Amino acid sequence: MKRRYFVKATTAAVALPAFLNGMPVTAFSKSKLFDSVSEESDRVLVLVQLNGGNDGLNTLFPLDQYDKLANLRSNLILPESSILKLNDLTGFHSSMSAMKDMNDDGLLTVVQNVGYPDQNRSHFRSTDIWTSASNADEILTSGWLGRYFGSKYPNYPTGYPNTENPDPFAITLGALVSETCQGVGANFSTALLDPSTLSQLNEGQAGVEDPSTCYGMEVAFLRNALTQTNAYAAAMTTANDAGANVATYPANNKLADQLKVAAKLISGGLKTKVYITSLGGFDTHADQVNANNTATGVHADLLQQVSDAVAAFQADLLAQGLEKRVIGMTFSEFGRQIKSNDSGGTDHGNAAPLFLFGSCVNPGIIGNNADIPDTPDPQAGVAMEVDFRSIYGTLLNDWFEMPEADVSQILFDGWQHLPLLQICNATSTFDPKVDVLAANLFPNPCTTTAHLVFNTEDENVRVSLFNSIGHEIRLLSDQRFTKGEHKISFRVDDLPAANYYIRINSKRASTTKSLVKM
Repeated sequence: MKRRYFVKATTAAVALPAFLNGMPVTAFSKSKLFDSVSEESDRVLVLVQLNGGNDGLNTLFPLDQYDKLANLRSNLILPESSILKLNDLTGFHSSMSAMKDMNDDGLLTVVQNVGYPDQNRSHFRSTDIWTSASNADEILTSGWLGRYFGSKYPNYPTGYPNTENPDPFAITLGALVSETCQGVGANFSTALLDPSTLSQLNEGQAGVEDPSTCYGMEVAFLRNALTQTNAYAAAMTTANDAGANVATYPANNKLADQLKVAAKLISGGLKTKVYITSLGGFDTHADQVNANNTATGVHADLLQQVSDAVAAFQADLLAQGLEKRVIGMTFSEFGRQIKSNDSGGTDHGNAAPLFLFGSCVNPGIIGNNADIPDTPDPQAGVAMEVDFRSIYGTLLNDWFEMPEADVSQILFDGWQHLPLLQICNATSTFDPKVDVLAANLFPNPCTTTAHLVFNTEDENVRVSLFNSIGHEIRLLSDQRFTKGEHKISFRVDDLPAANYYIRINSKRASTTKSLVKM
């Protein structure tokens, strides 16, 4: 058995089955955004994974294209009058009133059209890509946070926990550790179901086996893992006993149950840096809505669970004065297709919106509304505008204060710094239109040659042509441009008649433009 899989298996068995509040449980240069906080800060990142592929077009509505969407989703579109408007162009599903209130209070950042190039619509592979931050054609055996922790604590798990780092680096609220935290030699996450029922495991008698034999080395490794497990269990028990929940969490809400545990452990003084929570059920191929009331149904219930759980968690942090230590982020392996299917649902797609929450996020909407064509190609998804790894890179650089060059080694050199965070006690000056690459594409529709005119700073810009299912089919340019207006002409006469997207991406910004080939 490989060492990292052994660690995963033993760590996942830390806790014994029980229930906690209804939840079954088992054992660059450095960012200047937070100069007032020391590098050895106690900031926490909470991940909320929406398993199954969340339908972004039934979560965040492009009100400026509502009629187009209604024509393509007549069997499940939400009535326009029930959409919760964030502004004149964009609105939330009616079941997300709690997150709408968070948005109004400046506690939410919406990032539009998040995905990755060459979208893979397999649940398993796309989840691998999101948790590892790999390219679509690249297999990585470590997670993006595992590589982050590994860069700071390269000898882990040997010698841990210790006086300087007595607590788990990450906790997965569930039965299995998250691949997000898989390092080269071990997983930095501890699986936890119920901190109130943790018990000490029998470590056996040391020194009875020969350490020079394979058997002896394996037994010694096992004993070390059990010792580490017991130490982390004791730390979590202590924090759980010392912590509190003062907000009211919704009942019968699995995500709320997990976030409630996280809030209590944070309140109890646990120094864990990352918590991973999850909610399943988002693979809504059929019966996504109730036919007699499209504002209700499976997806509406899921969105309300997420909205209510996140709002309760944030209220708990605020009430205990912990809000400036914690930010959270939702993610899902992909969005859904633009057109609904005949089963009252949606099939696997491409990009979708992503939400960050907390007192330190930069409130507003980053990116443009999804572009809805009049007649989408078969299986067309929402075009990617923001690479999800740019969000990861910004969090590592700004929140965990990792130097930009080190972030590039963990992710990829072309990640884009995004205005996701602000100094917690500052008044937000976020302008969602800042850093958008101004561009014009003509003629559109076209038959033989298209011309792209765009403005840049003095920077490297990558321009790519994507098809409607998210695959990069042609690289048009990848070079440094001087500040000013530039023009790229390219032929399309060899392409089938269809809808395409041009993505323009630099270190500071990205945008997409739709192109129709006649």
